This record gives sequence, C-alpha cells and structure tokens, in this order.
Amino acid sequence: MSEVPLPGEKEIREAYRQGEEAVVRLWQGTVAVLVERVQKLEDQLAKNSRNSGKPPSSDGYDQPAPRSLRKRTRRKSGGQAGHPGETLKAVEKPDHLKVHRVKACRHCGHSLKRRKALGHEKRQVFDVPSVRIQVTEHRAEIKDCPCCGKESRAAFPLEVSQPVQYGTEIKAQMVYMNSEQHIPLERSCDLLEELYQHRPAEGTIVTACAEAAQHVAPVNEAVKEHLVTKEEVVHFDETGLLINAVLHWLHTASTSRLTCYVLHAKRGSLAMDEIDILPRFQGRAVHDDLSSYFQYDLEHALCNAHHLRTLLFLLERYPQKWVQAFHDLLLTIKKKVEAAKVKGQTTLSRRQINALEQIYDTLVAKGLRANPAPRKNTRQPGQRGRLKQSPARNLLLRLRDHKEAVLAFMYDFKVPFDNNQAERDLRMMKVKQKVSGGFRSLQGAQNFCRIRSYLSTARKNGLKALAALRLAFQRTPFLPDFVAPLP
Repeated sequence: MSEVPLPGEKEIREAYRQGEEAVVRLWQGTVAVLVERVQKLEDQLAKNSRNSGKPPSSDGYDQPAPRSLRKRTRRKSGGQAGHPGETLKAVEKPDHLKVHRVKACRHCGHSLKRRKALGHEKRQVFDVPSVRIQVTEHRAEIKDCPCCGKESRAAFPLEVSQPVQYGTEIKAQMVYMNSEQHIPLERSCDLLEELYQHRPAEGTIVTACAEAAQHVAPVNEAVKEHLVTKEEVVHFDETGLLINAVLHWLHTASTSRLTCYVLHAKRGSLAMDEIDILPRFQGRAVHDDLSSYFQYDLEHALCNAHHLRTLLFLLERYPQKWVQAFHDLLLTIKKKVEAAKVKGQTTLSRRQINALEQIYDTLVAKGLRANPAPRKNTRQPGQRGRLKQSPARNLLLRLRDHKEAVLAFMYDFKVPFDNNQAERDLRMMKVKQKVSGGFRSLQGAQNFCRIRSYLSTARKNGLKALAALRLAFQRTPFLPDFVAPLP
C-alpha cells in the first residue's frame, strides 16, 4: 500500500499565507486521504474466508464462527432416518481359520478334550500381515547355436531395464505417498522403511515421480484436447504455487469427469494464451471475476458463491437495503432452478425468467443510485488513472455488465450456480503447500501437477489412485473411454 501523501511544512505555510479557506481545503484533503486509508485497512482486517475469496488457511487462529450460506432445515445433523450406514462386515470365506478349543469345564473342571463340540461362536479379525520387500532376479538365458556358432540371448521384460532397480508396485506406492497423500520425501522414506524394512533414497522417489509424469503425459494431453473440443461447460480457476520461494500460478480446467492442471509463471491472459485452452474453447467457461477471462470471445458463467461472499462482506461493512435483497434473490433463483430440475424440466418458464430479470435489474439500479460514481473534483493532486470506486459500486458494475454470465445457471441448466468444481480441484494443491511449504524445483512442481491431473481424472471415473499408478508404470495409463487418444 502506497505511503499517505501528507502535506509538508512548505505546503502548510503556503496555505496559511493564502488564508483560512486554503487551510480548510488542505485539512479536508489530508483528512480524506487518511480516512480512505483507514477504511481500506479496516476492510482488509474484516475480510476472511466467509465473506471474501480468501482461503480458510489465511484466517489464522482468529477464525470466524462458521456460518453456512445454506438455509436452515428441520433435519438434524448426521445420518438421516433410513440411511444404511457403513460398518465392518464379516466375510463368508476367511483367509485363515483358528479354532480355540475347550479343554475343561469352566464350572467343575472336568476334562472335555475328547468331547465333541456342539457348535462354534465366530468372530473375525481384519488385519494386514507383516511384509518385507521381495527381490526377484531375472535371468536371461544365453545359448550358442550349433549350426552357426553364434550366441543368442533371451529378452528381458520391457519393465526390467537395469541391472538393479525397483519394481512397478513399490514405485507406484512411492508416487502415491508423495503425490497423492502429500507425504514429504523424508517421511515417505520413513514410512516405507517401517512397512517393508527397506529404506529407499529420497532421490529414488523423485525419479519415480518423474517416470510417472512421463508415462501419463499422453493421457493429460488427450484430456486437454477433449476439454477444448468436446465439453460444453468447463470450470476454470487458478491459485498461487511457491517454487523456490518464487510465486507461480497453477491453472486448472476441469469438469466432473476430467481435470487438467498446468503450471505457469503468470496468472493472466499471457498464461492463458500459452496454455492454449481458452483461446480455442467454444463452450461456456465458468470462472470468477478475473478480467483476463473476459478477453476471450466465448460464453461465460460467473461463480455466484463469490458474489454471495462479497454481499456478506457488504452487509457487515457497508449495509444497504439492496444488499440483503440481492443476496436473497440469488438464493431464490438457485432454489427455483433446483426445484425445476427435480421435476425434470430443462429450463424455467419465460414468465419466471422475465419476473426474476426485472427484480435483478431493479436491485442493481437501486444499488447504483445508492453508490454513485466518484466526482472528478475528488481527484487528489498528481493522482492518475481511474478514480477509486467503492466496494459496493465495483460489485454492482460487474453485476450490471455481466448479467448474462451471473444468471447463466438460470438460462441453461447445464451451468452450475458456482465454480465449486474448480475450487475443489485446487483445494488439495493448497494442502500440498501447507504440508511441504512449496517446491524446490520447477521440474518437480511440473511433475507433481502432471501426476495430479492424471490421478484426479482417474478418481473422477471410479479408478483408485494406486491402481491408476500401477497402470502408468506398466505403460498402459488409464484414459477414460469417452476421451479419444491423441494420434
């Protein structure tokens, strides 16, 4: 934040010589600058994960009391009546059987060793046996030909390429621990040593991650191309990622079935152009209010969860009647759309849409009247650029100028109310940073993003992460059947 331009001694004396009016103007201008700065600082302190786009991790120890944006219902928390629940269930054919025999009567002590049992009471224990890493030696035969006298050697399997190496299963588990469960390298080595009585080097895990990233690269490229050419609605978002203490940006494009992560040094349109999804995308892009998205000539849909949080901030800091009314309007439209979907409808009636649009326009107009544009005579000496707008007016201008994108979920039921899909896909990336603090190399960060893209897509299509990694190391990585492989 720039330093407050307080008047110096020369300006004060000059105003004093000019008379009382000059002193008043100087005092009013100085106070106005200080009031604006104090208000800005107070607004920053008032923002948290509940009323702004800040992540929950930024709330610190002074976290706000939880306050859901959902309306209250009469249902109690927890499992509802009729919910089947989940519990450990006995199996019909256990792997092992242990019989505990009765040797003597518990009451009189008489021997029962030769007495036939009347029946059995069964209890089953689920456990994992202690395991050790196993070494398989591959021997390729060498034979000489009695006809020509030359030697012939048997071929090793494709995955056996080194004199000494780790196998598919252990490498898949290494990558799973580090990339899927976010366990740091040293602790991954500790865990493998505890489980298998064998400790790999940290560099071995790094190498396994690099190998996995190479194997899944064609899948990620095919997913990216499918998002561009086949999907009608795609979610976009970005988040900061530290690499050697330098801020980079992780961009995501995703649906409920596919995920694409791309790392870039920039956040805006330069990065989006080089990633080359938005420049070619012809569907509807769901995103937040970042202006870079609107540089692309396509259909847009704005995240209304962001709008609800901003409206909540305005209710707390700048309360006006239109704020609560607009907040309620968005939730009302959302409720009507959900009810229509339950009935099997694909759109609201034209009468409903017209009525809701009229309320929308009325509230925006009412808000703009209550928050007029700043007057030109408020510009400070030497101040350049556009005059600063109030938070309320900034939101109202976005709601007015991007009305179709705000209400896209009302016009097209394929469009969601918010951008939670992209935010969920980015959430685990923030967990990775909280655990590890960042990445030491750009290549390591890129490998991590490629592996996470592949695993996220696999999970969305019902395949477990470890099984997907096994396929990758077997050189047959998983690709959803509706995605065409690249030629």
